[in-house]
Amino acid sequence: MDPVNAATLILIGGFFALMLLRVPIAFSLGVSTFLCMAYLGLEPMGMMLKMADGIDSPSLLAIPFFILAGQLMADGGIAIKLINLANVFVGFIRGGLAMVNVLASMFFGGISGSSVADTASIGSILIPMMKKKGYDTDFSVGVTIMGSTQGIVIPPSHNVIIYSLAAGGGVSIGKLFLGGVIPGIMIGVSLMAVSYILSVKRNYPRERRLPLREAARVFFDALLGLFTAVIIVGAVIFGFATATESAALAVVYAFVITFFVYRQVSLKRFPAMLTASVKTIAMVMLLIACASAFGFMLSYLGAPDRVAGALAGVTQNRIAMLLLINVMLLALGCIMDMAPLILIVTPVLLPIVTSPAMGLDPVHFGIIMMINLGMGLCTPPVGSTLFVGCAIGKISIEKMARSLWPFYLAMLAVLLLVTFVPDITMWLPNLVVAD
Repeated sequence: MDPVNAATLILIGGFFALMLLRVPIAFSLGVSTFLCMAYLGLEPMGMMLKMADGIDSPSLLAIPFFILAGQLMADGGIAIKLINLANVFVGFIRGGLAMVNVLASMFFGGISGSSVADTASIGSILIPMMKKKGYDTDFSVGVTIMGSTQGIVIPPSHNVIIYSLAAGGGVSIGKLFLGGVIPGIMIGVSLMAVSYILSVKRNYPRERRLPLREAARVFFDALLGLFTAVIIVGAVIFGFATATESAALAVVYAFVITFFVYRQVSLKRFPAMLTASVKTIAMVMLLIACASAFGFMLSYLGAPDRVAGALAGVTQNRIAMLLLINVMLLALGCIMDMAPLILIVTPVLLPIVTSPAMGLDPVHFGIIMMINLGMGLCTPPVGSTLFVGCAIGKISIEKMARSLWPFYLAMLAVLLLVTFVPDITMWLPNLVVAD
């Protein structure tokens, strides 16, 4: 066998073999990269250098701050305030709690930028509440986990920062933030439509309409929490601060709001919040480091050119190519975690989709990727958001997966619209951000 083909087989085959053996994904990436380099006779220290290079980026400093800000707001009582706010707008409709769930996720996603954090915070409150009100468990969990994918698309999302890094740093984070606004809202509206149809069919209850004075109090109570997202996104878009600086400002703001304004938790809880954040940050950074080394080996072996050639050999039609790429991303999202997949796939697919024949803007493709991979987080066997939701709802993954198809169809419809109507993504960035 040709040495390059053999090395590629060791790299990719080893990775999937280790994943099937349930080795954590970061170690699967690292070990398969090390074995490939050893086979080629490359210096092992090179792998360590590539791992260090992968996380040696000023842009990545924003991610720890995003995670800490989200942790502060999640543990500090903001989730229940956003649920109350959502209830003001949609709670009185048939199946109101389901719509409250989706809308609260839309609000919270704009703060945490994480679907897992969204499911853990919103779901721990609303799933038991929905079950108590007579909603089926599979429906309660399904609407929670699918609604939480909005946090990946609606700004600020730390995953788009990873995408910008993987794209070589040339894609504007401000434009990516703005590009996710309309698609994220479309996801929320589509999921609420499905929730309403199922709620009417199953005769789920509606909540009482709040009096105007009480509704105003709830709105102003939640406004301070929502302002966290305004700080992050607004500062980046209008050039007042970089993504890292705005994320650091958001941490300070979240700290003050959590401990000195809302005051639902004691300052003694802060070390525990820091510990939880550090664990998440360490996991994310290890994934990025190992995925960077893995991605380097893919490039070294010429994988991007091979994939481009293979795709071109299948079809030259632009529509068929985009459909094929979407299917590929959906399939990969089912078996790999989001951060390493962004780092591995972006350098391979971005030159293809931005070529003159395809003509996609990098911002447009980034949002397409976020929606695809967000769906993967709710799909077995590696759906971390699905696992969290099932644990909270005390339902098996097998039963839950069978109940998600109406929500999948809604998100697929949004994905196709975003893919083939670029203005959905690009209108707002082009309107607000000057080139």
